[in-house]
Amino acid sequence: MCGAFSGAPRPYGAIMRAIRAWLAVFIIGLVLSGVTAFPLVAEVRLLAWLLGPTGFIDHVRDGLVTTSEQFPFIAYGTDWLAFAHLVIAIAFVGPWRDPVRNVWVIEWGMICCVAIVPLALIAGPVRELPFWWTLIDISFGVFGIVPLLYVRRLIRRLPTEVCPPVAAR
Repeated sequence: MCGAFSGAPRPYGAIMRAIRAWLAVFIIGLVLSGVTAFPLVAEVRLLAWLLGPTGFIDHVRDGLVTTSEQFPFIAYGTDWLAFAHLVIAIAFVGPWRDPVRNVWVIEWGMICCVAIVPLALIAGPVRELPFWWTLIDISFGVFGIVPLLYVRRLIRRLPTEVCPPVAAR
């Protein structure tokens, strides 16, 4: 029974606006992550310049510079990483358009966010990354899952708590 309890549900439009706002945050994050994976050498040079001598960042810069000069084809791997971020962002257009039918995309995104943790904890030490770098990588999953959890909660409210618009007679 719609509106029969003291805490009246949010109107359908308000829930949809909230879903789309949080999805926009998530999509923008994916797009920025993707776009910034293309110019890695320039970005790491800038980061090293901004931070000054740091040790590890300088080591990363030197590795990227040397690799791009001697083996430029290796950067093609990060091009695919960037492309994957952009394609994943496109997948979230489905929930933007029809959240109830596409809630599985949100849940898939949540699984991906959780999967970042074991990947970072395994691959970080194997690739000899400092632990603080691993924590930064893990934070992408932690921060990424927050808007998705909220969006999933809002989507779950749509079919059960929202009063459908009353048709004019």
